[in-house]
Amino acid sequence: MTAEGGLVAGRYRLGAKIGSGAMGIVWQAHDERLHRTVAVKQMLLQPGLSEAQAEESRRRCMREGRIAARLAHPNAITVYDVAEHDGDPWLVMEYLPSKSLATVLSERGTLPPQEAARIGTQVASALVAAHAAGIVHRDIKPANVLLADDGTVKITDFGISRATGDVTVTATGMLAGTPAYLAPEVAKGEDPTPAADVFSLGSTLYTAIEGHSPFGLSENTLALLYAVAAGNITPPRHAGPLTALLNQLLRVAPAERPTLTTARDSLAAVADGKPGFIGAAGAPTDRIAGNRLPPPPMPLGPPTPPRPSQPWAKQDGTRLDVHPFSEPTPSGPLQRQPLPSGPPPAARRPADGSRARSIVLTVLAIVAAMLVGILVASLLSAGNDNDGGQAEQTATQQEQPPPQTGSETTTEATTESSESSEPTGEDYEQAVRDYYALLPGDPDQAWQLLTKRAQSKSKGKRGYDNFWATIASVDVLDTKAEGNRVVATLRYQSNSGDRSAEATSFAVVQRDGELMIDNFVRVGRGSDDDGGNGNNGDG
Repeated sequence: MTAEGGLVAGRYRLGAKIGSGAMGIVWQAHDERLHRTVAVKQMLLQPGLSEAQAEESRRRCMREGRIAARLAHPNAITVYDVAEHDGDPWLVMEYLPSKSLATVLSERGTLPPQEAARIGTQVASALVAAHAAGIVHRDIKPANVLLADDGTVKITDFGISRATGDVTVTATGMLAGTPAYLAPEVAKGEDPTPAADVFSLGSTLYTAIEGHSPFGLSENTLALLYAVAAGNITPPRHAGPLTALLNQLLRVAPAERPTLTTARDSLAAVADGKPGFIGAAGAPTDRIAGNRLPPPPMPLGPPTPPRPSQPWAKQDGTRLDVHPFSEPTPSGPLQRQPLPSGPPPAARRPADGSRARSIVLTVLAIVAAMLVGILVASLLSAGNDNDGGQAEQTATQQEQPPPQTGSETTTEATTESSESSEPTGEDYEQAVRDYYALLPGDPDQAWQLLTKRAQSKSKGKRGYDNFWATIASVDVLDTKAEGNRVVATLRYQSNSGDRSAEATSFAVVQRDGELMIDNFVRVGRGSDDDGGNGNNGDG
């Protein structure tokens, strides 16, 4: 039994115990050969392993510990040695007088976004170097982020969690560790990649700012693991200038997350008080909000036939959609116009088209009968030229209505056929509220709730993103619907703390079973202070 004062591997004299957990015990120790203070971690193997499994776990720990020792970075705890003592692997590391981020959060609750960004910048910097060396950390979480008194931040435990089976199902079926900071693909059993570290960094910073993990406060480990695997993320509410970046770091699809280089530069910008989430020149920003090509699919996935009941109802789970519009002055009455992206669902076209054709044929038959009657009257009128002229003129006038009447009838038929599934005023109001519930946290998803017409009025995706990057919060104070038009009073707070309120009129339309904003115009101001809230028409 190793205890304080014991000698490990004939070299490291144990001092005080400075930490412990399910996966190991950490001691302050003295290296009697080099006469320096070190930290040593005794790696504890999971219970229930067979002898062969335990031996494989030891070898894997030794191998990955040696790999981690190749990394030398000012923001990563240096691994000096990996030794075996009494049958257990021991990790010998740099000793840093510090507190873990987990300890700081337990004392302070949460951190301001700018302070979290400063910490995140240093963590991301270390991960960039680790990935360049071919090392994936696999266990970024508050407990593995160390904060020194001089402001230095270092991460520890590189590559060890995977080796010892941390946060995996053991041979006995028990779950070791917490899945709160895992990437969804890792929770599903896939091998961790650099993108998994990106997600874990986002989860760690989210927790520092919001006071809980992105997946909620459940103490049920299996339920939490299920939520992680499903990607059920609660959008951040207090992240301010970090909101957009956090939402990108926490993308469920690994390919949609930004690179760590971009994350590091964006975090550094926020830490310096600059606008967040700006990719540096030459940085790979193609996966970031506002620059990702193509844009992410809507939460419902590829084209889906309209659902039979309440297709416009708000869905359960996380929907990250967001962004304002861009019309500062009234631009005329809102008109409900068809989206240029294509015709209505094919399922409705046959019935509407068939009915329209029948009506058109009927009208044509009536017009033909009228023409015959006019012709007969003309023949009986003693060849009067004026009468003939009138008949000819009347015939000409009567020849024009059929196409127009058919067109109007088709529109009426379409309207009548859709009345049975027409959303209520309450549904239209909820659609506007759901849209702004995504903002300013996830402008990418909110963008998907705008038709192409509304997107065009928002000055394109770049203008849309630039506007929402200046907004700390937006609240819908009240809504009132008349038909498919909704007037909402919105209150904005800019990143600088300025507040303003305005009334905006929205035209909401239903597209493929989804309620979307098709047009908007500001109809009133509640304050002379713009507060960066879109006076240029961005929202």
